Amino acid sequence: MEKDFGAYADKQVVLEPVNTGELSGLSFAVKDVFAIQGHRSTAGNPDWLKTHHAAKETAPALTSLLHAGARLEGTTITDELMYSLNGENFHYGTPVNPKDPKRIPGGSSCGSAVAVAAGLADFAIGTDTGGSVRIPSSYCGIYGIRPTHDIVQIDDVIPLSKSFDTVGWMARDASTLWKVGRVLIEAEETGSFTRMITAEDAWKLIDIEAKEALLTELHKWDTDSMEQSTTILAEEGLAEWAETFRMLQGREIWQEHGEWIQTYNPTFGPGIAERFKWASTLTDSDISPYLQKRSMITEKVEKLLKDDGVLILPTAPGTAPLLNLPVEELEVRRSRTFQLCCIAGLTGLPQVNIPLAEVNGVPVGLSIIAGKRQDRKLLKWIAQLEANRV
Repeated sequence: MEKDFGAYADKQVVLEPVNTGELSGLSFAVKDVFAIQGHRSTAGNPDWLKTHHAAKETAPALTSLLHAGARLEGTTITDELMYSLNGENFHYGTPVNPKDPKRIPGGSSCGSAVAVAAGLADFAIGTDTGGSVRIPSSYCGIYGIRPTHDIVQIDDVIPLSKSFDTVGWMARDASTLWKVGRVLIEAEETGSFTRMITAEDAWKLIDIEAKEALLTELHKWDTDSMEQSTTILAEEGLAEWAETFRMLQGREIWQEHGEWIQTYNPTFGPGIAERFKWASTLTDSDISPYLQKRSMITEKVEKLLKDDGVLILPTAPGTAPLLNLPVEELEVRRSRTFQLCCIAGLTGLPQVNIPLAEVNGVPVGLSIIAGKRQDRKLLKWIAQLEANRV
């Protein structure tokens, strides 16, 4: 456990680089939901492993990395069927948060985040539906991106909720995050960001100590040339946005996995079981009003950001919660976390976590959301900001 921090589902899964390229010399780990030829994914659940065959081919996203010179070294632990933000797996254990072993690593891309934070891999691949790359990145003190929806190939990846699912990645430094982005995202970065917008309602969701720590570091950035403004994203409250996300995601999840659950009656851990049971009760008529709400939210945020604006907000409500908290207490935290994560989730926009500050030695992340398909420009800008800050 101490040697690999419990990060890996199978450390023996290795794929050598296909060519030399921009990622030559770098190793990466991958969340155990990506197809790897000849390998059976667990998706974080033993019953899933038992009832599915080995992959016939490797997911295109991984192939792109191999062709760019990277070496795949191991599959990583995930929360069950990716339906959690905590990283505590009832069946396979909880990866150890290298920044504070008393705290959860965050999920569901928990093993990938831990592998990077512990220095076991140069970067790692995960998926992000409701925050599954952004939250463990914040809790483990690393960089992580949820890209624009559908900008990175997600073929041959076990889905959770297809209209929200993305392939994301994590690294210990902004330059590596950008380098991986140049491989996975073909569109070139053009223009520059000229406006920085602070989401006031998002900042009200964060713990006081974490807020002060982030703002102290944020003020050190060289952004004087940018127009600064503040906004209230959701006049009706971000809780309503989060509920919109929760309902739409829940319906899609049951449409995706309901038949398998009813057929095999898999064993789920605490919290996960209750969420699947709730998702099974949703109908198309239940979620119909939320589809219109999602469209309105997307239009509003896209209009706000366009192609030259960035939105500044905390990634999570604070530092990582302690291990083994009661499910009820974690659900309260999950609710606040969802209010922060649902913004990029509903709109399909790119969001990057930056390990900007610490509270008593424990990481707390800042997020930047940019306009649609501004991913490469966002990654480049953050890498330049961080280089100047150092």
